[in-house]
Amino acid sequence: SLAPADIAHNLGTLRNMYTSQKQARRIVDEFRPDLVVGTGGYASFPVVKEAARRHIPTAVHESNAVPGLTTKALSKVVDCVMVGFEEAVKSYEDPSKVKVTGTPVRPDFFALTRQQARAKLGLTDDRPVVLSFWGSLGASVMNREMLDFMACWREEDMPFHHIHGVGKSGYPAMTARLRADGLDHVPGLDVREYIYDMAPVMRAADLVICRAGASTISEITALATPAILVPSPYVTNNHQEKNARILERHGGAVVLLESEASGEALYRTARDILRDPQRQADMSRGMAELGIRDATKRLYDTVMSIRK
Repeated sequence: SLAPADIAHNLGTLRNMYTSQKQARRIVDEFRPDLVVGTGGYASFPVVKEAARRHIPTAVHESNAVPGLTTKALSKVVDCVMVGFEEAVKSYEDPSKVKVTGTPVRPDFFALTRQQARAKLGLTDDRPVVLSFWGSLGASVMNREMLDFMACWREEDMPFHHIHGVGKSGYPAMTARLRADGLDHVPGLDVREYIYDMAPVMRAADLVICRAGASTISEITALATPAILVPSPYVTNNHQEKNARILERHGGAVVLLESEASGEALYRTARDILRDPQRQADMSRGMAELGIRDATKRLYDTVMSIRK
């Protein structure tokens, strides 16, 4: 806009663009790379573009279903574009330079079987496990809905275990509300400020309720875990909904927009999935169709193949 603050911001951006080009030249001169790989963030643009200008082998990786502005621009100059989804290939002008590698998932996510993960968490009965967590953007909104979710859960006599990661900013308010509602010491409900052992917790889960960021999507598809996805509406280019819709089309996830994701709606959807073993199996197969467990090796092999 023409507001003074916005004009100043835009002038600052132009200055930064000019400065970043000089800095990129200096970085490439000093480091003398054999290969340059960008991961789609805007900060990678100057160095990757400078390397491409010098005919140094270059690649860029895009985890999301649709390319961001940086990836879109770099795709015209790099030797290779690596993407997380097969459906993403059609988003690029030259599909011949696009390779489907997936997005790497830490090896500890595959270290345990589901039964071993349950045992590590001390879960000795056969009730299913629901895992829920939200990103920092919009977490306060969804944490309020999870309180209503937990109220529904109590009314139906705890039909499943529930592990919920609140986040630092919302933890005091949520624990206070749980104490007020008599839910702070209910067996089967495990509310944490942060889930430090995410690998075994996610491995033990029969259903995950979460946002649809690229890293989380890569984890739940690699583990073939059914999910209820509530895409964040606060991200650029609405890329989380586009990520989520791919999983929905493959039958691996149910997508609820934030405006639809009341605590009662989330609970009802989770309960219906967990009551239907055939639906769970079908959703798991849909996730497995998209999961790429060897993404790290694919990335390595791809970038090594473009070295000259």
